[in-house]
Amino acid sequence: MNKKQKRQLWRIVAGLVLFASGFAVKIFLKGKTGEYVSAAVFAAAMLASGYDVILKAFKNIFKGQVFDENFLMSVATIGALCIGEYPEAAGVMIFYQLGELFQSIAVGRSRRSISALMDLRPDSANVLRGGAAETVDPYEIEAGELILIRPGEKVPLDCVVVEGTGTLDASSLTGESLPLDV
Repeated sequence: MNKKQKRQLWRIVAGLVLFASGFAVKIFLKGKTGEYVSAAVFAAAMLASGYDVILKAFKNIFKGQVFDENFLMSVATIGALCIGEYPEAAGVMIFYQLGELFQSIAVGRSRRSISALMDLRPDSANVLRGGAAETVDPYEIEAGELILIRPGEKVPLDCVVVEGTGTLDASSLTGESLPLDV
């Protein structure tokens, strides 16, 4: 988790604690006092977990981007507050932020996986041209050219073995971590 995700997680935890506290206040304090205190605690839960969503919505309105997800979540939350459904207002914001956190974590993992796959790809290949091995970018190799693969090198392109035997690292092509006998 990066710093932004950790901050978001702490805001969600704070929102959940306040959310649970709002229900506890509602149960233990009866009458108008209990209603007012629980409403304040639910509003605090909503603000603790989602103040940034409301701020982004207002900023985007002034940029001319009115109907984005931040605006819609803000309208849902403010609407729930206006009709007196304080637990709903807090719940909407907490669960939205939780979904955003999960999405952020998933995107981060996907980027790391893609980066790891890009590291598997060899940056150069040895091509036999004019009887000598020439080191070139794999994208510069034409179909039908002979590629020289030395022991320990990765296979740079999909190819057919025309001479010799050995074990190759074809992980950049097949994704298999085990060496390939050819």
